[in-house]
Amino acid sequence: MPADLGALEAAIGHVFRDRELFHRALTHKSRIHEQAGDLPSNGDNEQLEFLGDAILGFVVSECLVRRFPSAPEGRLSKLKAHLVSAARLYEVAQTLRLGDFLFLGRGEEMSGGRAKKALLSDAMEALIAAMYLDGSLGTARAFIETHVVGSFALADGSAEGSVDGAVADYKSALQEMAQALKLPSPRYFIVGEEGPEHSKTFTVEVRVGKEWAGQAQGLSKKAAGQKAAESVLQQLTEWGR
Repeated sequence: MPADLGALEAAIGHVFRDRELFHRALTHKSRIHEQAGDLPSNGDNEQLEFLGDAILGFVVSECLVRRFPSAPEGRLSKLKAHLVSAARLYEVAQTLRLGDFLFLGRGEEMSGGRAKKALLSDAMEALIAAMYLDGSLGTARAFIETHVVGSFALADGSAEGSVDGAVADYKSALQEMAQALKLPSPRYFIVGEEGPEHSKTFTVEVRVGKEWAGQAQGLSKKAAGQKAAESVLQQLTEWGR
């Protein structure tokens, strides 16, 4: 059985007035095909998925135009393609533990449906549509900007989380940016170590293709890598404006 739906509502920041709509957004067609008797007979989430895809595309496009008012259409299209992709929605679904809340048929449950990329990304779109219908476009927009766009490609070049102010993972953000812009994956190199064994300072360099590079120091390889990634992320953000 799915987990307590109240936990999902807390995670997405919206409490549904229409409980049947909420259930429908989380119901896979496999459950309806088995004619489960413990759910409202309101269909599966495929139609909501269709609507959610359109809402997602519009809100992401609007957000990118606001953040990058001078960027060419081609670059905006690449960024949008990443942010609305199944891969990105799957990441968001995993963060929300969406798979725990889905209503699946027995066969889909037994075959690992709660962790399937396509199933989770589709459910994510259906959930966005349900928030729009139950609340408003503003409700859906707030969710998309917080959870889907998040700290990705902020206009001011920072990567500060929009929810709790926590510093984002610059290495992951750089990887996402490189993929969206069709650039080579970042490569990291330790180019220097200084100080005694118990208190070393590391210098790490990151390169994205031949044009983009940055170096930074830190008390650990991880910290230095994050700082170097932040530097190149800022370069690419400026380039994308």
